[in-house]
Amino acid sequence: MADLREQVLDILEEVCQNDIVKENPDIQLFEEGILDSFGTVSLLVEIQERLGMEVSISDFDRDEWATPNMIINKLAEMR
Repeated sequence: MADLREQVLDILEEVCQNDIVKENPDIQLFEEGILDSFGTVSLLVEIQERLGMEVSISDFDRDEWATPNMIINKLAEMR
């Protein structure tokens, strides 16, 4: 899980171009304007390419993927 956590935080940092995701993994990505719909698509592509996990846009629920920690937990469930 620690490995997945680091990988997801690295991906988020790159996609969001913001290192606050590592400093505050409970930050509200959408509310704070850190992640938008374009970023979401990039995030899902990076997850697929780097983690080998297929996450379709229909699996993506903004309320369930609102913070870095929530994204990590959701991906851990899907693994």
